[in-house]
This record gives sequence, structure tokens and C-alpha cells, in this order.
Amino acid sequence: MAFLQLRKFNFFDKETVKDPETSQIFDGLKDLNISACVSGRGQLIIGDFEGSIYMLSRELKITSFTAYNIRVSHLFQMKQSNLLISIGEDEQGTNPLIKVWNLEKLEKGVPFVTRICRAIPANKPTPVTCFTVHENLNWMAVGFENGSVVLFKGDVKSDRHSKQTVIYENPKPITGLSFKTSGKNVILFVVTESVILSINVTAKDTAKDRNVNTLDEIGCKLGCSVMSDVSQDNHFVIGRDDALYFYQPDGKGPCLAFEGEKFQLHWFRGYLVIVGKESKSFPKVPMIRSGHNMDMHIVTVYDIQNKFIAYTAPYPDVIDVVSEWGSLYIIAGDRKVYQLQEKDTQTKLEMLFNKKNYTLAISLAKSQQYDQDGLIDIFTQYGDHLYKKGDHDGAIDQYIKTIGKLEASYVIRKFLDAQRIHNLTKYLQALHTARMATEEHTTLLLNCYTKLKDVSKLDEFIMTKDREVDFNVETAIKVCRQAGYYKHALFLANKHQLHEWYLKIQLDDIKDYQKALEYIGKLEFAEAEENLKKYGKMFMAERPQETTELLKRLCTDYKPTDRPLVEAVELEGSRSPGEVCRAPAEQFIHIFVNNSAKLIEFLEHMISVYRNSPSLLYNTLIELYLHENKQANEKKILDILKNPEANYDLDQALVLCQMNNFKAGILCLYEKARLYQQILRYHMDCDAHDLVIQTCKTYGTQDTNLWVQALSYFSKKENLKSQLGIVLQHIDKMNLLPPLLVIQTLAHSSTATLSVIKNYVIRKLQSENEQIAEDERLIKQYQDDTEKKRQQIEELKSTAKIFQNTKCSVCHHPLDLPTVHFLCEPHSFHQHCFESYAESDTECPVCSVENRKIMDMIRAQEHGRDLHETFHNQLERAPDGFSVVADYFGRGVFNKVTVITDSPARLASVANKYSS
Repeated sequence: MAFLQLRKFNFFDKETVKDPETSQIFDGLKDLNISACVSGRGQLIIGDFEGSIYMLSRELKITSFTAYNIRVSHLFQMKQSNLLISIGEDEQGTNPLIKVWNLEKLEKGVPFVTRICRAIPANKPTPVTCFTVHENLNWMAVGFENGSVVLFKGDVKSDRHSKQTVIYENPKPITGLSFKTSGKNVILFVVTESVILSINVTAKDTAKDRNVNTLDEIGCKLGCSVMSDVSQDNHFVIGRDDALYFYQPDGKGPCLAFEGEKFQLHWFRGYLVIVGKESKSFPKVPMIRSGHNMDMHIVTVYDIQNKFIAYTAPYPDVIDVVSEWGSLYIIAGDRKVYQLQEKDTQTKLEMLFNKKNYTLAISLAKSQQYDQDGLIDIFTQYGDHLYKKGDHDGAIDQYIKTIGKLEASYVIRKFLDAQRIHNLTKYLQALHTARMATEEHTTLLLNCYTKLKDVSKLDEFIMTKDREVDFNVETAIKVCRQAGYYKHALFLANKHQLHEWYLKIQLDDIKDYQKALEYIGKLEFAEAEENLKKYGKMFMAERPQETTELLKRLCTDYKPTDRPLVEAVELEGSRSPGEVCRAPAEQFIHIFVNNSAKLIEFLEHMISVYRNSPSLLYNTLIELYLHENKQANEKKILDILKNPEANYDLDQALVLCQMNNFKAGILCLYEKARLYQQILRYHMDCDAHDLVIQTCKTYGTQDTNLWVQALSYFSKKENLKSQLGIVLQHIDKMNLLPPLLVIQTLAHSSTATLSVIKNYVIRKLQSENEQIAEDERLIKQYQDDTEKKRQQIEELKSTAKIFQNTKCSVCHHPLDLPTVHFLCEPHSFHQHCFESYAESDTECPVCSVENRKIMDMIRAQEHGRDLHETFHNQLERAPDGFSVVADYFGRGVFNKVTVITDSPARLASVANKYSS
């Protein structure tokens, strides 16, 4: 049993009800001999011992009617319907009648009676002690003085469908009845002075013991039981002199010690109202009415949930307590009506604040469904009160309840003192749990942990794997780094995939380059590429081999190391292999700035995997080979230069070879670029005479000018007669230079004696003599032909032409008239053949083609003559001669043409002319 020392408050205002018309104390009940009272549906209902029922409205208007001939003993007002059930007597003796009144339906000014039935258990007349009706109007229970309980099952308003049964019998009178709905079952609580039990009246056979549950072996007096509301889980409350007892259908509940004799129990808005005997704490004031002394009763209003007395005061001989219109009404023995009006919540709270009773204020506000802002204000006031008292632990607990409403800085400023760092830490933890913390709060909390050196709390806050994150991660990382808790910062960065932070901690703080590299190797392609560009130089300086291997992966076919090489879906064939991820290798060359060996390894790998690598990779590799050891790397360099698939820049490679005096590379690149003149010049500069001859022989067919340059070169050298002879032989063979130009070139040579060029000159003279002879023969031939033509022309002019052809020159069939004859061969044609094949009526079809060629040549010569004259005229008149020349070049006038050389005879004559 819980003995409670309850605090007393005056949360109700007492007022004697006055008549609104006269403002005098209401005395409408002064002559009534009251037997029963109920309330509901906006009125107070009173029955008397003369059989009348009085209905009192809010305006204190009284209406009455006679309900029974003898007396009214019990009343019950339904809450959900406007029905009044009464029990009384119409005849002398014990013959109680139940009447159901429909207050909404009047008959001659009197409520209509819907049902009248006798209340006699098993035909044994006995007085009724109590009764109750279920709000669904299907159940009614009546308790009797002989200990019987009769249950009426069916429509309460009608006898037609109602059935009554005695469901319980006991030697002692029934003192209390109450219905409770529990799920689909309806439970009836039955109380005597010796027992409390619950009966499941919805069971098929209520007489069986299995439907009756004895809750206690001690009961209560008549009127000392009541059903609580939802705030107390609808407990059935019993009041005895020593305590209050709470029951549920399946057993006994809590017990609260409230000593004192009790006469009545009522329930009002979560309050338990007890009418008891006057206690010693109240002075005894005698009350006399109609010459009789009245006892003083104490009306006490208990707040069971919050455990305090909301009101207590003495009243004379309390008849009953009813509730309506939001107030309690006490009908006292002096026939006055007293109203207890509950103070509003704010007023009650202010009373509690004044008494510094914040705990009770909070409890009261919660039970009154006070809004959240109001509760926060109470928590704040309570916290401030405890803070002023020096109870910092208690204060911080209250401030924690204000999170989300009260500005956090208001609390934090109070606990910034180093001695209160534990309280501040607790508040900041709660802020994070409520997800109301800012970056500054996270920083402050972590600083608290570090100052306290509370590694366990820091571990719990940061390193709990399944903990839901309620703080700004980056802020936490910063604070942990500053405080030297690198392990915690690293854990956060890794858990939340903050790659930049993870690498900063590993590289700048811990200096664990190997783990940082391994971490990058697990990242997705884009992130791995970005971080290697950022930290590549550092990695190359500390872990060159591992860095090079990672770069090889990144620039070929990158996949994170914690991922299988082949995805399961690819093995199953449900998805094709993904796109190859590879970074441009040329973007990482700068990383190897101080490690040429690793750069060569990297570039060799890339070129071996991708032959079409960018030119920068090839150029860089060639440069490295030349700088490192060109003799040792000569084969590698030449392999690259000669590889047709190698994508190097030829000009840049040539510059590199020249800068490093790499002869083999220079010659290879000259050859690849078809720079035969440069190859020859290179050998000339090196005085490699045999190589000069070899170069001319190798490339002379592609560039004949090589022999000419060789002639000029050897003409200036001494003791090179054999080489000079070879050159002259090829110049003569290929007819590269006029003999005069060869002689002029060798005229200034100190080594080119007559013996050297004798054979050459003789050959050229013989060749030109032969050409002169041929030209003279052709001249004689052309002169003879010309003379013949002249004779033919003369014959055509003076002599008749006889056409003796017998066949057509087109179809070769015998000629028949009409025919067409031409003087050219002569040619003869059928007229129809001529018309079919001739393009012109005046031209022979057979000779037309040849004639047209001759005419075209004549026109071309005339046009050329005219063009030559026009060009010179424009050139002389134009202010800008260069633009005229450029215009003619654009029109192709100066394009190279094929020249038909003269016959050998003609050349021989020319040679003789020069020799003479």
C-alpha cells in the first residue's frame, strides 16, 4: 500500500448558487425531501420521498412531475441518450417499480414513459439498493438488499425484447454496481460489504463460476464505489476507511492510502471526489435545520494522476455531488446548492510557480494536455530555479527537455564554466540526439570530450558502428584532428566516405602513405583519378613502386581492389561487360618529375598496352631514353622511331635527336620524313664520302638532285677522283645536267683534272653529234614532205581529180549513186553513210579527227601567243606586279607542262655549235 503525503491546493472556486433573477441564494430546494440526485443532458435531476421528480436547468428553472405515488428511491441519467431511468414505489409495501422516461417526448407536459417493470428478484420482494445501466441500452443491473443482482438483457426502453435473470446472490446487501466494456465483452462489477467481483454478462451462461471473478474478499459501503475514466484506465474504484482500491475485471490494481470515513465517491474530469466525515483539521461548526443538528461532511477533490489534493472543504450534511456544465454541484443538507468551478490551467500553474512546485506543475500541465510551448516555458522556469539553487544536474535535465524550442545558446552560456563541463557535455549530447545541433555545437561537444580526456565517450559518440549520425561529420573530423585524435577522425572519414578528409589525415597527420594508396585503390574511378592527380607527387616520393603500379591500373583498365574483376551479372550473361575506365596517361607525367626510372617503366607499360598512345607519351619516352643513356637505349629508341604504329611527333623527335647528337636517330627520322637532302647534307658534314655515294644511290631515283649536290660536294674535295667519276657517270646516265653546266661546276675544282672528265666529255660530244645527225635527217625529211605537199596543192588547183574508189570508206561496200567524194586521200562515201557519220557537211569523216588535233594545236599556239602578250601588258600597267603574277598562278598558267624534246640529231647539232 502506497502511503502518500499529498500536498493540498485550492484549485476550485466555491460559490453558493444564486437565483439569476433575484441575485439571492437559490432556495428552490428548501422544501424538498430529497431522495436521489443525478445530472446530465444539461440539467440536474432530483427525486424526493413524495414520488416527484424535479428537473433544474442551468437558469435554475424548475420543472417537475409526479413519477410515483409513494416515493422515488433511485435515478440514473443516460449520457448518450436523453433517457431517465428511475426506481420507486407506487404502492405501500416493498414493491419497487422501474420506469424508463423519454425526456424528449412529453405527454401532457410529462415525459413519456417507455417502460414500466417490477424489480423483484425471483418473486421475492426486497428493497433496491443500487442499479446501473449500460450506455448501449442493452444491459441493466439492479442490486437488492437481500444480496441478489438481477440482470435485464435486451432493450432497456421496452419490455418486449427484454429478459431478466438473477446472476448473483449473496447474504449481504449489494452496495455497488458498474458496467465496463472490455473488447467485445461487457463486465459487471458487483460490490457488497464483504466481496468485490466481476461478471462477464456477455458469456452464454453467466451463472457458471468461470464467468465470475472474485477480485477481493472485502467490499465497501453503499455509495463508496465509482468507475473512473480513461485517465485512470477505467478502473473500478472502491473507497474504504483506510484507503482507495482500484480494480480491473481480471484482478486488483494499485492501492492508495487515504484514511478517513467515506460516504460517497464520484468521478469528475479525472478527479476523484470523496465525501467523508469531518476531520480534526477542520473546526467543528454546528449546523441546525428545522430544529435538527446537521453533521459537517468534508468534500475532497483528489487528483489521482498527479497525486495532490485539488480542493477540500466542509459542507453541511452533503446529500449528493453531481457534475454538469463543467462544474461540480454539491447539494447540501441545508438545501443550498454549492458550485465548485475549477480554476483554469494557467491560474493553477501560476499558483504552483509561486510555491516553486515545478515538478507538480509539469505533471499537471501534461495531464491537462497543455501545449508544447507552455510545457517548454515550465521546463525553462524550473531549470532556472534549480540553477539558482545550485542544482546544476537537475537544471540541465530540465533544459534538455526544452531542446527544439528554447534557444540552445541560452543554456550553453550558463554552463561554459570549466567546473560545469560535465553538465554542458550532457546537454550537448542531448542536442545531438535530438538532431538539433549545429556545427558549433558539435565542435563544442568534441572539445568537451577532449578536455575531459573522456576517450570512452568520444568512442561512443564517434566510433559506434550502428549509431545513427546526429552531428555534422566534417566538423567532428576537424575538431578531432586539431585535438590529435586522428584515429577518430580517420574512422569518421572512412565511414562516411569523405575521401578528401581521409587522405588528408593519412598523409598530413599520420604519414601512412601505404594505407592512403590502398584506400585510393578502392575508390571509384573518378575519385581515384582526382586524388592521384592531387597527391601523386607525394606518393611518388614516398612509395614509388606502389604508386607506379596504381597508375598503371588507373590508365589501363581500372577497377577498385575491393571489387571482383568480373561482376556476377557479367558471368551469368545478364549484362555485358562494363565500359573500360582509364585515365589519360599524359596527365600523370608530371608526377614522375624526380623519378625518371619509374616514368620510363610507366611509359613503356602504357605504350605496350596501347600502341596508339598519345604523341606526348612517345616523345617523353624518347627524350628519357636519350637523356638517361642513349648508347644503352639505342635499340629501344630506333625500335620506336622505325615502328610505323608509333604515334610520336616527328619534328620533336628530330629536335631531340639533334640536341643529343644521336646520329642513328637523326638519319632514321630524315629517312622517315623523306628528307633525303638532309641525309646527304649530314654525311657531307661528316665527310662520310662513301655514305654520300651510298645515299645518292639509295635515294637518287626519288630525288635526282642528290647527284647534282654530290657533284658540287666532290668538286671541292681533294683526292676523290673515284667518287667524282661515279657521280659523273650517274649524271650522264640520268641526263641530270647539261654538259656545259657540269664543266662550269668542275672548272673551279682543284681536283677535277681533264683525266677525270675526259671520258664524260667524249661521251657527251659523241651523243650530241649523233643527235645533230638525226636532226639534219629530220630536216631533210620535213623539207621533202613540204615540197610534196606543195606539188599536191598545185595539182589540185590545175588538174582534174579522178575518183577511182569503188568502195565506201565507212561501210566498205561497193559504191552506188548518189556518192560523196573528198579530195583528201581521196575518200568516197555513200550519201546515206556520209549523212549518218559526218559531223559537218564540209569535212571528211575519216580525216576529221586528225584535222581537229592539228587545228587545236594551231589555236593553242595562237592563244599562247596572245596570253603571253596580254600578261606582259598587264604586268607593265599594273601598280602591283606581284598581284598580277599571283592571279596567273592561280589560273594555272604557269603549271608544269610536258615538253617534247628534240631528236638526237638536233641535240648533236646544238652540241657542235657549242663546241665550235
